[in-house]
Amino acid sequence: MTTPDLSTIMTDLPVLRRGDAEYGDAARTLLGDGDPELVVRPRSAADVAAAVQTAHRDGLALTVRAGGHSMAGLSLASDGLLLDLRSMAEIEVDPPTRIVRIGGGATWGAVATALQPHGLGITAGDTAGVGVGGLTLGGGIGWMARRYGLAIDSLIGAQLVTAAGEILEVSAREHPDLFWSLRGGGPGSGVVTRFDFRAQQVGDVLFGTIMFEPSDTAGLLAGWRDVQRDADERLTTVLSMMPAMGEHPPMVMVQVCFDGPAAEAQGYVDQLLGIGQVLSSDLSVRPYAEVLEDEDRPPGVRVAVTSTFLDLDDPALAALVALHADGGAMVSLRGLGGAVARVPAESTAFAHRSAEAMAVALRFLPGAPEPGEDVIPGWAAVAEQGSGTYINFSSAADESMLAAAFPPPTRERLRRTRSEHDPRGMLSVRATAGAPANSRGAVAD
Repeated sequence: MTTPDLSTIMTDLPVLRRGDAEYGDAARTLLGDGDPELVVRPRSAADVAAAVQTAHRDGLALTVRAGGHSMAGLSLASDGLLLDLRSMAEIEVDPPTRIVRIGGGATWGAVATALQPHGLGITAGDTAGVGVGGLTLGGGIGWMARRYGLAIDSLIGAQLVTAAGEILEVSAREHPDLFWSLRGGGPGSGVVTRFDFRAQQVGDVLFGTIMFEPSDTAGLLAGWRDVQRDADERLTTVLSMMPAMGEHPPMVMVQVCFDGPAAEAQGYVDQLLGIGQVLSSDLSVRPYAEVLEDEDRPPGVRVAVTSTFLDLDDPALAALVALHADGGAMVSLRGLGGAVARVPAESTAFAHRSAEAMAVALRFLPGAPEPGEDVIPGWAAVAEQGSGTYINFSSAADESMLAAAFPPPTRERLRRTRSEHDPRGMLSVRATAGAPANSRGAVAD
């Protein structure tokens, strides 16, 4: 392939090539170092459009990165043109209307910090460094989901660049098909350069972790289920079962977030403290912005991640206990329901709204898995108890993942929408819902 000549359509735009001083940082994601032919750092939607047109003209695979946290490596470029959106991280807040306009390269930690002085918040990921784009396109499950819905439920509009390089404003009134696909359909509908949200009034929250003596895992799970199942939707909890790692013994912990006065949470706290032998607790009132954690996993560590949505009946809990007993994976259960379930499934491309909880399993891998390897032994029994998967918590990027994530009607609607706006599949990969067979590139955060 001849070296692309970006100067014909782009001027005064940072472009990095292999060997340039800043190339390594630009191509690096949480999963490791990428190797794109070019890295472009756009500062505006017009820059993005120019880069997309260049990729289209020269037949370059196109990858987009913002936070660089894609579990499936969709923001890790192995060739072609990488769009590094991190220079487009502006955050504009209008307190009277609670409208927040966020650049496609911003992270949720920066958003929470910008909103805190105004007493506002948006359902975000659990990690500060996660990109707004990737999390939102996948649906956006976070600590405020039970109270205010998924991140996509607060999305009121967006600006995106199509495969043809056209800059569009999309909303429920303008290009509603594309707006629908952005809300949970994953990457592939365009390069989103700005997200418009209506934030919620969020003050201080009660947050922290309760550590339990782990010998009676089944009893802890059942006790946690009974508290979370009947809880006020201001309460979200996540129970995690950690395997022994090195010198560290197995652990069971419950993270707690209550969006309201601490006194009104005390009854639930007392119930949670009663589900087992407590080893420690650090519950305290703190600003919501301080709830989002920093990523403590070094770049390049290989992980396998999978997830499913399920109801908290006894067979499901038994399958999770058995998975934890195998000792190879971290297993967590996040309570759902509340505002998540009040949105009709067909209103957005995120279809899994009726489940009581989401189960996630994560396993560190010593190296690249072999084709067909069962990277999380025992997960199949859990998956049989649930349905679907959350694309943001999946390290797979294949047909089975797409089939689980998107029911047939959802996937067909995504296919129609994306075929209309991107008939050549330039902004899609085969691991993108609705991608045509001739897909060439990837768009993910």
